[in-house]
Amino acid sequence: MTVIYVLLVMYMRYGWFRIPLWRAGVPGVPQRTVSVLIAARNEEDNIGRTLDCIVNQDFPKEHLEIIVVDDHSTDSTAAIVEGYASKGVTLIRLNEGDRLNSYKKLAISRAIQHAQGEIIVTTDADCRMGPLWLKTVVRFFEEEDAYLVSSPVVYSEEKDYFERLQTLEFLYLIGLGAAGIGNGKPTTCNGANLAYRKDIFWEMGGFNGIDNLASGDDELFLHKVAERHASRIGFCKSQDAIVYTDAKPNLRAFLSQRKRWASKSTKYKDKKVVFLGFSIWLFNLALLLGIAQFFIALPEVHWLLVVSLALKMLVEYLFISPLCRFANRSELLWQLPLLSIVHALYLVYIGLAGNIGKYDWKGRTVK
Repeated sequence: MTVIYVLLVMYMRYGWFRIPLWRAGVPGVPQRTVSVLIAARNEEDNIGRTLDCIVNQDFPKEHLEIIVVDDHSTDSTAAIVEGYASKGVTLIRLNEGDRLNSYKKLAISRAIQHAQGEIIVTTDADCRMGPLWLKTVVRFFEEEDAYLVSSPVVYSEEKDYFERLQTLEFLYLIGLGAAGIGNGKPTTCNGANLAYRKDIFWEMGGFNGIDNLASGDDELFLHKVAERHASRIGFCKSQDAIVYTDAKPNLRAFLSQRKRWASKSTKYKDKKVVFLGFSIWLFNLALLLGIAQFFIALPEVHWLLVVSLALKMLVEYLFISPLCRFANRSELLWQLPLLSIVHALYLVYIGLAGNIGKYDWKGRTVK
């Protein structure tokens, strides 16, 4: 199992390096119209800062539309968004009651129905971007003639050690998504920084077929596009394209988020993606069982386990160190030995918990 894991991670490292750092080939401004969409629920503490970042983008205002869909917020989110009406921000309110499981997909679909832009760009209500973010993503979209573009998301402004560990682990996940695209086999992306052609959204039938899950507006839609147009999916590997967001403040919120993400795996149609995920899960399960046996057998040392752990840490370092350099977070690499062990424990748990039962999301219990 260790050999399989090492080969998989090295293959992903190869995929990351297959994607060149992107810079616009010819100076100029984007030509296509763009609709930036945000689904927001009870985000009064964050939505203003996110909208400030978007309305201040170095992007032609005549080509930009901003739509926020308020998902039954019980705080002042909608009122804050209304305050940006003079800056070109449109507010849409959902009024669906408690009849649905996937409110976010409904919010995005409703926004796309109103959107005038040729390119849809989704982000979240708790995100931050530099002034060149949108121009960079859209120029990449145009120059690559893409149908769907995933771009990097990085945690920032961590408040404690636990949040810094999450930042390192999240870079690993973002790297896996980019590497899959680099290898021509898209597997995952993040809806906090995702762009696609509006006509492709409708060609794929929108979220039909994946609308029974609360999550998956990003990853499962990526899979739908990849079934027909994998070669037209790109990753914008540019620091200017990074979207920044926050790590979870405590273990309960972190596990709930990861359970939500893992719940999407029940809808994977590509058996190669399922094999990849199951192989990683099985390796980490075997590793945990080996660690338990190691302590039981002390003082006798099982060198096979020691070698497996060393190889795991080495290959993960080789994969994640260029990601840390890309995000200017190389100081996080000191946390890798601890993360490598903790990561195995939580992956095994999430692999099971994410596919059974329900979880809390934005004050709702969903599945």
